[in-house]
Amino acid sequence: MQYTQFKGTTVAMVTPFTATGEIDEPNVKKLIDFHIENGTDVILACGTTGESATMSYDEHQHMMELVVNYTNKRCPVMVGAGSNSTHEAVMMTKHAERHGADCVLSVGPYYNKPTQEGFYQHFKAIAESTSLPIILYNVPGRTGSNITAATTLRLAEIPNIIGVKEASGNMSQIMEILRRRPKDFLVLSGDDSLTLPLLAVGLDGIISVVANETPALLHDMVHSAFAGNWEKARKIHFKLLPLMETNFIESNPIPAKTALAMMGMIEDNFRSPLVKMSEGNKAILRKVLQDLELVK
Repeated sequence: MQYTQFKGTTVAMVTPFTATGEIDEPNVKKLIDFHIENGTDVILACGTTGESATMSYDEHQHMMELVVNYTNKRCPVMVGAGSNSTHEAVMMTKHAERHGADCVLSVGPYYNKPTQEGFYQHFKAIAESTSLPIILYNVPGRTGSNITAATTLRLAEIPNIIGVKEASGNMSQIMEILRRRPKDFLVLSGDDSLTLPLLAVGLDGIISVVANETPALLHDMVHSAFAGNWEKARKIHFKLLPLMETNFIESNPIPAKTALAMMGMIEDNFRSPLVKMSEGNKAILRKVLQDLELVK
């Protein structure tokens, strides 16, 4: 079965908070409209960039329901529903299905550092608990352990595990998955700056941080590459590269949320232990946004 609706650009959407710490529903809706108007192919709610690690179960479910209902089929909605506990990941995946999500992004268990067999059994149990399509999320820099290409390819044989978001930064590993993947198994980049070179070897798209600030430009870059217009894609890549890099000058999503606040989209409120951006780095970020004509 093909899942082409998840190709292209997926925004790992930030979660706006009010000054008193609640989910800022009006600004969530504003961001959804912004992305749909600017060509984002898929919206991801409750991912790492959405500060899901600091959300309660009730908030997580509320955010899923809010994004699914307000998007109202205008584009597919993917939701983060992973955990380092298989039982909790199954529970969150069932919540996602119940609330009408189109797809689940399931992160590799963090802190536990499972064996490769442990990864396999974890994701197999999640897949067997749901009819939703599942995209694996490999981000060893945050989880502490890597899902190997061999394990990803073994998991790719499970019918409703439809793809992987690869944020290992290991180009050889990602290309091995691309080389040996089954037909229709999606490989999505989890690193904005590596997207263009990986598109050249068959990447299906990106789950992106920079799409929060520049959805139309990133969409244009990816779809230009799909169309074989590499000159245009390279031009956009190099235009966006300073922002892609500055988005990680402090822990994600601090720069992206600060940028959106500078752009008048949200307030720069964070869940502890994340804090507001330092003034020095704010100045660096503002200059990058000015160069892109996103702020004055």
